[in-house]
Amino acid sequence: MDALNPGGWWWRFPSRRRPHRFRPTRCGSQDSPGGGGGGDSAGTFSRFPLKQAGTAAFLALTGDTIAQVRHRWMSVHHHEGFVSSLLSDHDWVRALRMASYGFLLYGPGSHAWYQFLDHQLPAMTFQNISLKVLLNQVVLGPCVVAVIFAWNYIWLGKLSRLPNKYQKDALPTLLYGFRFWVPVSVLNFWYLTCFIPWPKHGFDE
Repeated sequence: MDALNPGGWWWRFPSRRRPHRFRPTRCGSQDSPGGGGGGDSAGTFSRFPLKQAGTAAFLALTGDTIAQVRHRWMSVHHHEGFVSSLLSDHDWVRALRMASYGFLLYGPGSHAWYQFLDHQLPAMTFQNISLKVLLNQVVLGPCVVAVIFAWNYIWLGKLSRLPNKYQKDALPTLLYGFRFWVPVSVLNFWYLTCFIPWPKHGFDE
């Protein structure tokens, strides 16, 4: 990820300078939060996106918890006392590992990615929204799959098995994710931007 900033990480901690707030624009307008002369764009990229990192950590923790509970429910729901077993034997190390991935990697990384898309495709036109959705799937999607597999295998001490994991599960995981992320991307880039009167993604820091 150092490639995003020649100096290393793409963020620094917030300064005391008052944050720039973008005004919402109508769909189809040539003006947008990512457009203009980019006078504040350098500052936007350089500040650590604490809100986005925290949100990503919470969502990763919640998603992993749901996945673990669902797996146990599918395994023991026909046994007596399965309700209590749903809450037992929770793998908190795995859950915290996923939360750390969200906070340290996915939150800041996706924040930089969406800022880049808004800067490069500022006009809220059908063509730009479609291109953002497409890029989200063919660029961000594979990056997320690659990084999350590597993150888990590094912490598990199974890095030597990572190439086989990619070969076996990367493409099925990516294709399965399309069913969720394509509609979510459309909602994010179109509906939230056009009809919710605050900057897309709620990024003010």
